Amino acid sequence: MVKKTAFGPFIRPGTVVEFMQGDHPQLAWVLEESSGRLRLLTITKREMKLPTARILPWTGPTHDAEANRQTIQDVLNSHQERRGEIQAGLDVMELWALAQGEMESAPLAWFADLLFDAPEPDELAALGRAMLSAKTHFKFRPPNFEIWPAEKVEQRLREKAEEKEREAVTSTGQTLIQELWAAYSQGRTPQLPDLEPELAGIIQRLLRQAIASTLDETGAKVWQAISKGLPDTPHLPLLLAQTWGTLPLHHNHLLDEAAYAWGDEWHESFSNEIESIETEFFNETVEDCPLRLISIDAPTTRDIDDAFHIETEGDGFALSIALARPEAHWRFGSPLDRAVADRATSLYLPEGTAHMLPERFGTGLYSLLAGERRPVLLALFRLDGRGELLSVSPRLTWATVKANISYEEADRTIAEGTDPMLVLAHRLAKERINRRIENGACVIRKPEPVVTVTGQGSQAVVDISLKEPCPLAELVISEFMILANSGLALWARDQGLPLLHRTQDIALPQEAAGIFTEPAEILRSVKLLLPPALETTPKRHAALGVPAYAPISSPLRRYTDFINMAQVSSLLLTGSPRLDAEALDHLAIQLGTRIRAVSAVQRFWPRYWKLVYLARHRKSLHPAVLVEDTGPMATLAMPQYQINVRAPRKLLGDKLYPGQRFQINFSRIDPLTNEIKLGEVLED
Repeated sequence: MVKKTAFGPFIRPGTVVEFMQGDHPQLAWVLEESSGRLRLLTITKREMKLPTARILPWTGPTHDAEANRQTIQDVLNSHQERRGEIQAGLDVMELWALAQGEMESAPLAWFADLLFDAPEPDELAALGRAMLSAKTHFKFRPPNFEIWPAEKVEQRLREKAEEKEREAVTSTGQTLIQELWAAYSQGRTPQLPDLEPELAGIIQRLLRQAIASTLDETGAKVWQAISKGLPDTPHLPLLLAQTWGTLPLHHNHLLDEAAYAWGDEWHESFSNEIESIETEFFNETVEDCPLRLISIDAPTTRDIDDAFHIETEGDGFALSIALARPEAHWRFGSPLDRAVADRATSLYLPEGTAHMLPERFGTGLYSLLAGERRPVLLALFRLDGRGELLSVSPRLTWATVKANISYEEADRTIAEGTDPMLVLAHRLAKERINRRIENGACVIRKPEPVVTVTGQGSQAVVDISLKEPCPLAELVISEFMILANSGLALWARDQGLPLLHRTQDIALPQEAAGIFTEPAEILRSVKLLLPPALETTPKRHAALGVPAYAPISSPLRRYTDFINMAQVSSLLLTGSPRLDAEALDHLAIQLGTRIRAVSAVQRFWPRYWKLVYLARHRKSLHPAVLVEDTGPMATLAMPQYQINVRAPRKLLGDKLYPGQRFQINFSRIDPLTNEIKLGEVLED
């Protein structure tokens, strides 16, 4: 005869009990009780001893203690089946909804009273099992169940979903990653497993985060798990993604590492702010400056920062330089401003250009396009006959540039003497460079390879040609821009206006001054220099030979120039700077870090394409010149590509001297890892 459920600390023989084994309740029959310890027979026919404290707080019913083993097994099987049926019909989520907010914790009997009129032992046990399994909603702290609040439940459900997702990603990802690596190593097409689109997307995002080195702690653990056993190969995630076909060959991983959005779509979420700025722009009615301003740029340039007008003044020069003012209607601190600050600079890469500003501004509304009214900072520089700066007078106005001239056109005009203003500009530029060299400037002139890429991915074709120099026009623009940046830096210093300065306050030997064109001379000069620092205190820039240098001439392309333009404009408009020295110091630290990250793309990605080109022509002979032979390795320069390579001295012969010319080819070039190995070296 079945007796009622036994409660209390004493549990008689013949009682059906449950205890936790692993993470699940286990059904058992009490064979014997002695001093708080029980001898049990489990439903799996195993005898074991257990403290009474281990028993879950639902016991019963109690059967005949003298029943034989077969009867015990039948009873346990019957209760197991019955409890399973009851549990399947329970909705513990509904129970949680009823209990949540009423109490923080309660015994099982309290919950049972919400569901059953007079709960039987199997109903109690089934409910206990169901609540134990609902770990996202209840926490079992014997003898009670804690009731998680709604926000905690939401968090645990999210964590559970993430854990389930991680498990799926790990198990599927291991198989996929191993196959991708095998396919890459063997040079074959991968045999991909069937993947659910959502799971494939998760693994693809994981690879992109690994490429960009932006994995969080959880992602890093998953990546470590799915890539276990693979070699520590440089750029492994990129190689796997390219083998999978989710990223193309020649994918620019440096953009990922710098978190820099390519193209012009990045600004679409700021359309309201952009339209508001455009409205302000078109409502301006300031009278134009009457000067005949011209700009000189490459024919393809669309982001035109500067233009100039020059005339004689007594024995000297009056040079007016107009600089674009993209900050004229700007909202500093806005979402758009933060996005532009994070971009830090425009990128000019062989496959195209990504502008710092939205193209509607950088190549449109604020670019100094001929025939278009634009807000400008117009700085008048008065110089004596030797090009020495006498005074600087900046003002804010609007101007319409008369002509956008190409370097080629300007160079030809200067050489032929057909435009007196350009001839005068070149005369001043020659005086300026002479004065800078007298002040220790180190001027480096070298061939400029133009790398062009047509097509994408495996269809990409790389070509390298040397830019046709336009020395007369290039001298004008380089000297005028150095004058604008250094002259306005000195003016700001005198006004007590803090700016972001590029400083290189180092002592250079006398032989470092001059114009250097030979590769060996260039390398020797560069080794004497240190990278310029970004700081708010005006100091000398040794390589440029100027006492102060604050970049302001390219506000469409560089955020440092954008900030400096805002500082100068604010002083001219209100009599005070937009940012004080302390705020600018703080910005200099943040901006300097970001500029280094983004500038790495500009430094290294064109080199990648140069190596792609050389890899396809590695068996051909290429001219090279020895620039350094100290130590066991010599350095050869390839001026037509602006690439230096290292070579064991034994490959070059016994008698070496700087400037010695060779013909070289390569045994191996890996553009991705920047690996270059020489094959042959023949003296030219």
